[in-house]
Amino acid sequence: MLHKKALPLKEETITDNMEELLAVLPPDISQWLKGFSNLEDLLEVIMDYGRYVEARFPDTSIIWTERRKVTKEDIEWVVSRIGAFGKDNRAGINGTLHRISAIRNRNGDIIGLTLRVGRAVYGTIDIIRDVIETGKSILLLGRPGVGKTTKLREVARVLADELHKRVIVVDTSNEIAGDGDIPHPAIGGARRMQVPSPELQHAVMIEAVENHMPEVIVIDEIGTEQEAYAARTIAERGVQLIATAHGNTLENLLLNPTLSDLVGGVQVVTLSDEESKRRGTQKTIMERKAPPTFDIVIEIMDMDRLAIHHDVAKTVDMMLKGIPPQPEIRMRTPEGKIEVIQAPKLKEEAEITPSTTGPVRPKRIFPYGVSRNKLEKALRDLHLPAHITKNLKEADVILTLNAHQRKGRLSEAERLGLPIYAVKSNTYSQIASKLKEIFKADELAVEEKALRETEQAIAHVLATGEPVELSPQNAYIRHLQHQLAQAYGLRSESSGVEPYRRVRIWKE
Repeated sequence: MLHKKALPLKEETITDNMEELLAVLPPDISQWLKGFSNLEDLLEVIMDYGRYVEARFPDTSIIWTERRKVTKEDIEWVVSRIGAFGKDNRAGINGTLHRISAIRNRNGDIIGLTLRVGRAVYGTIDIIRDVIETGKSILLLGRPGVGKTTKLREVARVLADELHKRVIVVDTSNEIAGDGDIPHPAIGGARRMQVPSPELQHAVMIEAVENHMPEVIVIDEIGTEQEAYAARTIAERGVQLIATAHGNTLENLLLNPTLSDLVGGVQVVTLSDEESKRRGTQKTIMERKAPPTFDIVIEIMDMDRLAIHHDVAKTVDMMLKGIPPQPEIRMRTPEGKIEVIQAPKLKEEAEITPSTTGPVRPKRIFPYGVSRNKLEKALRDLHLPAHITKNLKEADVILTLNAHQRKGRLSEAERLGLPIYAVKSNTYSQIASKLKEIFKADELAVEEKALRETEQAIAHVLATGEPVELSPQNAYIRHLQHQLAQAYGLRSESSGVEPYRRVRIWKE
């Protein structure tokens, strides 16, 4: 296990303004909640007309069946004590980070409320502080509720108060800095620009750059093509951008046609015969379209565990070649220490690693007339899943010299149907080059087989309506499978963890 030298750790402090939230609830519901010993862990209170009140905690939900069901008077009690609802059906409580979201009926009447507890957590970004201080643009990804917005607040405060940067928070729905004209202290000395309605977020992003000369812009949830374009404009003007986006992983983002531009986008390129031969690829390949808007992507797995892609451009290039990403994995231990439990894999190492994922049996190579020592060295240097065998009948491939192709035991190999590869001379460079060719041919065969499986699965889904789960594949092939499913109007998603990650296809 690798240990990373960390900055001095700061003790976490949490401000949740719980009394202010309890004050807007009907008195009996407020008293009920105060009876919980773990009230500091409360996530949400659900009040739906005609149903029982529900309190949601990280690991459980508790429904108050002893109380009468929620009435319209209960809902009106809350609505009359909070701020006005915007076009996004969200409201807040002045001076706090709490968020109240409304559900309306077809007449526009509020018939449900979700009261989400907003907490300012100080001292949580020590795990990524060195990354923040690089001055590079950073995109945070992660499932809802994992702590993206909490980290954004702390990032804004640290950059403004401790690193003395000019920071502007573009705050849609007052998610980051709370309700009211005065921003919550959680963002420190950062300035806050409110967004009148969600569809104007991109315009406020540009306005912030043009009017207020920030060094850093912080924004929550880039979700539209216009916002992605605004983010690129900001980054191209030399402003550091710290943001979150929809999607749990870099791979999800790359597959999202609306937001893939944030990490460089993808384009299909047709190569000439000569160029495809030189590269050892098919004529039609996928390449990154442009420089990424964000230099670094951080996938937040939970509050104290995350994956960091330090060079998004190189990582995307590798993924499009079918090489699974190898991000740096960091975690905070219960004792508060920061540990690196997986170091990032170097580009040079990754590019010569075979791209096929899933359980792979090492290829058995039978050398005939080829230097065993040089072959072993080439296999080690290229990190190829193969070993040398002395038994011809156990071999998967034969590696020989041109001069030996018609001699001795090779005729037996031909009879067994074993593929035979020959090198011109018994040199390390010739042997290494031929091994790359052998494994590249394997990759193309895997790709062809995977796409055939995808086509058969699509035919089955269209005919029967039953979902189909495909075999595990690498990131590049999964990307092709998603595109193929989309072309037939079907839904698809990736699930599982490497090396068993696979695509599931189904019909709406």
